[in-house]
Amino acid sequence: MTVQDKIDGQNDWIDPYWLPFTPNKAFRADPRVIESADGHYYTTSDGRQILDAFSGLWCSNLGHKHPKIVEAMKQQVDVMDYAPSFNFAHPSIIELSHVVADQFPGDLNHVFFVNSGSEAGDTALKLAIAYHRMRGEGTRTRLIGRVRGYHGVGFGGISVGGMVNNRKFFGSLLPGTDHLSFPYDPHTQAFTRGMPTIDPEPYMQELETMITLHDPSTIAAVMVEPFAGSGGVYIPPVGYMERLREVTQKHGILLIVDEVIAAFGRVGHPNFCGSIGVVPDIVTVAKGINNATVPMGAAIIRDEIFDAFMHGSKAGVEFFHGYTYSGHPLAAAAALAAQEVYQTEGVYEHVQSTMGHFEEAVHSLKGEPHVKDIRNIGLAAGITIENRGMPADRTTDVFKHAYKNGVYIRNNGDDLAIAPILTFSKDEIDQAVEAVRAALKAVA
Repeated sequence: MTVQDKIDGQNDWIDPYWLPFTPNKAFRADPRVIESADGHYYTTSDGRQILDAFSGLWCSNLGHKHPKIVEAMKQQVDVMDYAPSFNFAHPSIIELSHVVADQFPGDLNHVFFVNSGSEAGDTALKLAIAYHRMRGEGTRTRLIGRVRGYHGVGFGGISVGGMVNNRKFFGSLLPGTDHLSFPYDPHTQAFTRGMPTIDPEPYMQELETMITLHDPSTIAAVMVEPFAGSGGVYIPPVGYMERLREVTQKHGILLIVDEVIAAFGRVGHPNFCGSIGVVPDIVTVAKGINNATVPMGAAIIRDEIFDAFMHGSKAGVEFFHGYTYSGHPLAAAAALAAQEVYQTEGVYEHVQSTMGHFEEAVHSLKGEPHVKDIRNIGLAAGITIENRGMPADRTTDVFKHAYKNGVYIRNNGDDLAIAPILTFSKDEIDQAVEAVRAALKAVA
C-alpha cells in the first residue's frame, strides 16, 4: 500500500501525528504529504513535483539532498554516530567552531552549539543575564524585544518575541520584558524596495525613554532580528541597526541579533551584521548553518563575554547550560560540508546576482487583486493580502492554490512569504512569482 493509498483510504493513519504550527483539523481534511526531495523540488505522495520557493522553512538554503552534504553525513555515521558534549568534544565540532566564528565580524570568536533557533535564542538570553551577574551587575535582568519579533518558541524566545499568537496562550511569560515598536508604517512605507530610508531616530528615542524608565542598571539585553522574517518580512530602515548598537553600548546593554534566518546567504552574505559593519555582543544562528539536514543552531559570542565566564567563575562548570544533542557529529558534518559549498560554489555571489531580479519580480505583483503591500530584502519577500474579514482567510487559499499548481510558498496571518532556495535560477524565481500571481487572481 502506498502512502497515497493510506491517505485516500482513511485519515486515521494521520491521526496520531499532531502537526506543529498547523491547523490540524483542516490538514486532516486536505492532507499535504511530501515523500521525497531533490534539488529545488519536493515530490508529494500523489507524485507531483513542487518547486520549493520557501527553502523548506527558511532553512534549506542550498536545496535538497546536496551531494556533498549527503556524502559527508554518510562518512560521519560510519565513523561516529554520537558523542557526548558534556566534558567531551570531537574534531568536527571544533573545526566547525573555527569555520563559523571566522565569518562573523569583530571579536565574535566563540561558538556555543545547540539544536535550533529556539534553543539559540534562549541560550543567548541566559548568557546575557548570567554575564551581568558574573560582572557584579546582577540587577540587570530585564530584556527588551520588538513587536513582530520571532526568536523561537522557548519561554525566553516568546517572552522577548512580539508575535501575538505565539504569546497569548502561555500565561505571563518571563517577567521584566518590554517591546520596542517595529520601525515600519504601512501607510507611508508600503511597497518599499529593500531597506526603507526613513529616520530611525524616533525609534531610538523610544528605546532611550524605555531605558530611562527602568534605569540602565536593570536591563540585560536588547534582542532583535535584522528583519522580521517569520513576522512577515518587515525590514528596519537604513541606519537602524547601527544606531541600535550605539545606544545599547552607551548604556552597557548587550545587543543580541537573531540571524537564524538572515545568516548564511539570505541577504547575499555570510551574515547581515558583517555586511553593514555592526558587531553585536551575541548572534544567534541555525537553519542555513548546515542546510537544515540535521537540527543545529548556535550562539556566537564576543571575547569579552566569554572571558567573563572563563575568568569570573570558580573552578568547575562556567555556564550551567547545554543540550544532549549539542554539537552532534552528524549535524557538524553536514555543517562543515554546507559551509564549504557556500564558499566554493559561489552561492553568495549568485544571491547577489539574482537579488535585483527577485525584487523586480515580486514588486510586479503590485496591483494584483487584494495586494496591500510588498516588502523585500535579499532573497526574501513579504506580501500583505487583504483578508475577507478573518485573519489569514485569503492567504490560506492563495497558499493552497499555489501548492496545487506546483509551487510552495508560506502564509502567516495576512502575509505571504517567498524565500527561494539560494541557488534558484531567474526562471525559477519567475515561476514562483507567477504561481503567486495566478493564485491571487483565482482566489476571490
